[in-house]
Amino acid sequence: MSERTAWPTGFPMALTLILFFGSAILIYFSCEFFVNGVEWVGFRLKLAETATGTILAAVGTALPESIVTFVAVTFGATDAEREIGVGAALGGPLALSTLAYSVVGLTLLGSKRLRVRRKQALEVDCTRLSRDQAWFLVIFLCKLALGLVAFPGKAWFGFLFLAAYGLYLWKELRRRGALHDADDLPPLKLRPGESTPALFWAGLQTLVALVVIFVASRVFVSQLDEIGPWLGMSPQLVALLFSPIATELPETMNAVIWVRQGKERMALFNISGAMMIQATIPTALGLFGTPWLFTRPVALAAGVTAIAVTALFLMFRGGRVTGKQLSWSSLLYLLFAGLLLLR
Repeated sequence: MSERTAWPTGFPMALTLILFFGSAILIYFSCEFFVNGVEWVGFRLKLAETATGTILAAVGTALPESIVTFVAVTFGATDAEREIGVGAALGGPLALSTLAYSVVGLTLLGSKRLRVRRKQALEVDCTRLSRDQAWFLVIFLCKLALGLVAFPGKAWFGFLFLAAYGLYLWKELRRRGALHDADDLPPLKLRPGESTPALFWAGLQTLVALVVIFVASRVFVSQLDEIGPWLGMSPQLVALLFSPIATELPETMNAVIWVRQGKERMALFNISGAMMIQATIPTALGLFGTPWLFTRPVALAAGVTAIAVTALFLMFRGGRVTGKQLSWSSLLYLLFAGLLLLR
């Protein structure tokens, strides 16, 4: 009799773990198709490598997460549900500015390719990345300030955040940079026999991979909601600690793949572009649909993010960044987790 009663409890747990790890694996392999496809799209559109990372890859992986904020603030039946959108708008930049950059550093240090691992410093435009961090920090501090005070007409500031991303997009498209070299690109997975695949096939592979990433990410996040109570954690704690990691998993996986290929510049510009989207689009949606007032845990997340971005700005401004330096950024996320658990 005891075995019969244990089975219904154990089976859902096993199924949840299978879906949890299975969706993570599916995200990784889908990201390989996405990274491969988006580079060929950038080649066909004659975009600079950096623009491919900051615009095409970033929009593809970061914009779907903005749907979480949109759904929460637009269709949320209660204030608590709408507050999920506010948390999502803050959690993404926190995970990207700490864990995602750390993963780049750790992947570089642990790469099996000796040429990649022995690099004394990352081959990136540190000046440009420092400017991106400064641009993000100014916008993010405005976002933080608005979340600490209440006043009429706050929603109108949402249009300024949309305009800020529009300006960033315009500047990225105007910037000059190295174009993709077809000889350096691996064959398109969908058309491996073609030396220069058509834009249609590259776009199709990128779009299909993005859809799979989006669906797998939603499955991954939903399993976290099930795992949290088993660990004795409240839904709010799970949302603040683990949901940002889950929603930013595609960007992190992209970074791992590009660093392993020796293209850390693509990885870092993808993260930088995704951070800019997270700083503007979800914020605008939150301002339109909520009072945009931070609770203490959300304000804590915003404060740690501001510290992380300031540290990244100073790091890149130095003109030389190593994998070891970036790997330390994860400590700020652990600091946030510790402060959140102790509050």
